[in-house]
Amino acid sequence: MTAPPPPRKPWLAQLRRWGPPGLLAALIVGLSAWINLPVVDQVFGGSARRVAGLPALEAFRAGQRVLILSPHPDDETLCCAGLIQQARAAGARVSIAWITAGDGFEFDAALTQRTLRPGARNLRALGETRVLEARRAAAVLGVPAAQTYMLGYPDGGLLRLFTLHYATPYRAPRTDAAAVYVKGALSPGAPYTGQALEADLRRVLDKVQPDLVLAPAPQDFHSDHRTVSYLALRLLAETRQENRLRFWVVHGGLEWPVPKGLHPEQPLTVPPLASGLPWQRASLTPEQVGRKLEAVNIYRTQTRILGRFMHAFVRRNELLSPVALPPDPGHLTPEPESGPRPGAAP
Repeated sequence: MTAPPPPRKPWLAQLRRWGPPGLLAALIVGLSAWINLPVVDQVFGGSARRVAGLPALEAFRAGQRVLILSPHPDDETLCCAGLIQQARAAGARVSIAWITAGDGFEFDAALTQRTLRPGARNLRALGETRVLEARRAAAVLGVPAAQTYMLGYPDGGLLRLFTLHYATPYRAPRTDAAAVYVKGALSPGAPYTGQALEADLRRVLDKVQPDLVLAPAPQDFHSDHRTVSYLALRLLAETRQENRLRFWVVHGGLEWPVPKGLHPEQPLTVPPLASGLPWQRASLTPEQVGRKLEAVNIYRTQTRILGRFMHAFVRRNELLSPVALPPDPGHLTPEPESGPRPGAAP
């Protein structure tokens, strides 16, 4: 008498019914869940050890003028909320410039505006809401409204302004706007052109006279972030002040930062897309971490959808690089001409 075949496992039968596309989707979901386990980084990456070995960031000084260039409302908090607190505690003057109003996220508009088909009016309303969130988050971090600047250029369109629409206005497809419309903008009605964007950035730089400018690194995956990086490098180079730039990353590679979610006891690891930069570490106190979480949670339009991603930046440290690019091993580059040192009188 032959033994009956072993019963099939229900989950295996289900996977067979899904076929190759289903198997691939299940693999991706499983890998995503696995890579976000805290133990993965500890066992395989050695990333925490690398962060612990990074040099400490030079302390801020009283009277220092610090400017943060934030492509979207919330970037300033994700990258630099702890640094903002440390700078203010040292007596530095911190200013924030938001380049866009963050009005290009259609799914976000659908959720917050409660509509299945968000149109231009909904996206503009989202932009106005995110402007208010940005000002509230800055206040939580101690930055007064007089030291904040909303430029209001198109979310997702900065690269087009930098390239194809330097002189001719760009019409943003999601908001149907071709000029700055948000309330309280630095230059209301300014056309969506690269010229206007550069002029506004120059106005901010002239007014703030920063000793340090914290800007996105050119390795950041988001095109708006890269464009702001290019603009910052070019504008600071005009006055031979590139050495005043410090660089951070928010979109640093697939699934970074890991693990997702709120893990304040974990370090913020080096972003894979910018692993070659000479990163410096700013260690945060528990109080600074808690205030950062409070500021992140101000952005309810974002945390309702991207909460696990945003909370993953609430860690025990933040990272800055003093240069935009890693050393080029194939070329000997001359030392840059010395400009004024950060913190020196202009």
